[in-house]
Amino acid sequence: MKTRILIALAMTITMAGFSQKNEVKAAEKAMKGGDAAAAKTALQGAASSIDGADAKIQAQYYFIKGNAHAQLSEFKDAADAYGKVVSIEEASGKAKYSTDAQQKMSQMTADLVNAAVEDNNNKKFKEAAEKLYLGYKLSPSDTIYLYFAASSAVNAGDYDNALTYYNELKDIGYDGSGVKYTAVNVESGEVEEMDEQTRDLYVKAGTHKDPKEERTPSKKPEIIKNIALIYQQQGKNDEALAAYDDAIANNPDDVNLVLNKANLHYTMGDKETFKALMAKASEMAPDNPDLLYNIGVINMEQGNLEEARDAYKKTLAVDPNYVNAYLNLSTTYVNEGNTLIDEMNTLGTSRADTARYEELKEKKEELFREGAKVLEDALKLNPDNEGILTQLKNIYGALGDNDNFMRVKKLLGE
Repeated sequence: MKTRILIALAMTITMAGFSQKNEVKAAEKAMKGGDAAAAKTALQGAASSIDGADAKIQAQYYFIKGNAHAQLSEFKDAADAYGKVVSIEEASGKAKYSTDAQQKMSQMTADLVNAAVEDNNNKKFKEAAEKLYLGYKLSPSDTIYLYFAASSAVNAGDYDNALTYYNELKDIGYDGSGVKYTAVNVESGEVEEMDEQTRDLYVKAGTHKDPKEERTPSKKPEIIKNIALIYQQQGKNDEALAAYDDAIANNPDDVNLVLNKANLHYTMGDKETFKALMAKASEMAPDNPDLLYNIGVINMEQGNLEEARDAYKKTLAVDPNYVNAYLNLSTTYVNEGNTLIDEMNTLGTSRADTARYEELKEKKEELFREGAKVLEDALKLNPDNEGILTQLKNIYGALGDNDNFMRVKKLLGE
């Protein structure tokens, strides 16, 4: 009896092996015919028993499965299948499909990233984030995909996934700093960014000139800031403060982290801690124009216009060419002028109301003229800056100063 049982068992296993081979062959034939859906259906018949097959059949099965899913743009399932191919053949020591599987994963990564770029252009940010994250999983060395996945998730308002991605960036120690290589296209006059080797070749060929290199800063502070901001968005201020404390402990000289923490305390209503942290930041880098500018930005966001102006003026005292400081300084005057409009609109036609209206109108226009004066000073140092010219044109338009409005329009080439 024992012998018969063993023979019957052996026959069962052999029959299963034939079944798997037949189904895999059928799937392979379907793929050659371009019918990925039929290939998937054929493989389903072997799915329950494939893990008991020999390594060669398993690798072939998952390779075909990966191809079928890839053709149907089911990228995650395709990636899982190709990953199985590699792990199975690494374990068996026999690599027949691994090279092709890895090449297909590389191509799929490129396709995912290209599709994500298109999704972002079409404002389909959630879909872009999912594709970029999968691209990162397919190619873990390309950590920049994870960074862009987090950014796309933020744009989609998908803060839960954005937080997951940012925390993963933090955990892997993502830095994101590097060098940006640029050159001016001789024909178009445009500054173009490219890799160093291509840039150097173009310059030698004479199609580009003025090669420059610019070091891009670390993105770690931005990542920590976004983690904290998302926690804040979710109403988790304690977690946000803990994120800043952790970041400051690891980057004690990063004044921007101190500024961000100060801003959070302000939004929590803790103005005393806000002031103390702002003072600490100023002491950390009294001659740092970027710091002074950021102090201006934070105060401007909080509606502290006098403090913002003071910071922007200090920025310009350190760096007279700091264009954004000019623009924001001008904007503080425009914003203050705009706040007067609400009251002006509530006034009636009585003599007292008319007098008050004229008083507010003159004050508003005085503030606008002060904003224009700031930009005229900026224009002397930056005569071709489009941002300065555009903002200046808008102010003169609001003032009804047609002569200056037309002068600036002409400078803009309009």
